[in-house]
Amino acid sequence: MTRRLSVSVERFPIAGAFTIARGSRTEAVVVVATVEEGELRGRGECVPYARYGETVESVTALIEEQAAAVTDGVSPRDLLERMKPGAARNALDCALWDLEAKRTGRPVWEMLSLDAPAPTTTAYTLSLGDPGGMEAAARKAAHRPLLKVKLGGEGDPARIAAVRRGAPDSRLIVDANEAWRAETIVENLAACAAAGVGLIEQPLPAGEDALLETIDRSIPICADESLHDRAGLDALAKRYDAINIKLDKAGGLTEAAMLSAEAQSRGLAIMVGCMVGTSLAMAPAMLLAPRAAYVDLDGPLLLARDREPGLVYEGSLVHPPTRALWG
Repeated sequence: MTRRLSVSVERFPIAGAFTIARGSRTEAVVVVATVEEGELRGRGECVPYARYGETVESVTALIEEQAAAVTDGVSPRDLLERMKPGAARNALDCALWDLEAKRTGRPVWEMLSLDAPAPTTTAYTLSLGDPGGMEAAARKAAHRPLLKVKLGGEGDPARIAAVRRGAPDSRLIVDANEAWRAETIVENLAACAAAGVGLIEQPLPAGEDALLETIDRSIPICADESLHDRAGLDALAKRYDAINIKLDKAGGLTEAAMLSAEAQSRGLAIMVGCMVGTSLAMAPAMLLAPRAAYVDLDGPLLLARDREPGLVYEGSLVHPPTRALWG
């Protein structure tokens, strides 16, 4: 039966604003790939990311270029050769897996030989702000067991101390989004240690992180912007203790599953992360959660509204997707 590809752009308002070192947003703009076969429909969502040179228009065009291949029956593994890692390949990869699950009646985790997903605790993100505002935000979220704190460079020791005051019992991880520099990293590491931080994401700019090979630290450091897919693992082995796997960076669940296995074989801890998107983007990433030391799939919790049906969140506990949503 003939398959047909369509692409749509959807907008979801963020509850308030989402602010990191590179800027602030008030809405999530997502691109959805849909592959139809008769009455069956598979969907995949991605978030184009300017940091990686992506726009909504460029990602949409890259997906649409695969229309003939989709009609001809292209598989997720074929996409690894046909498309570069990135948001476009992620949306199409996840749509094809969703369709295959609906066509065969088998869950995607089973087809990929992964462990069955189970309810798991996700981090909840606190946006970058001034210390007073971040302390207030931490106080409101202090009931959550795991908080991810966005930092931004100058003034970060005061920010992380303020968050700890606001949420004295929560586990903390921090994400500097490449905002630290050689002259500030030692001071910032000490401030994080004093606050009992458990993990630090991407403190230095990608391409300027060789310094991590020589810095003593008591807190594990996780690569985010410095890593996209398996091709980047060799360069990271001496610099990082963990990697943040995001499907939009890896270019889909197919690559992400192989990346997680290879990283684990090298002794790297796994964090499963996300861009700010809806439950449709989080659902396939949930399949990697059983391998992860940290799960950061709070995108829908940051939105003013999610798509329906969505993932079920009970506080910070997120449940695996239903078949009606994905996979």
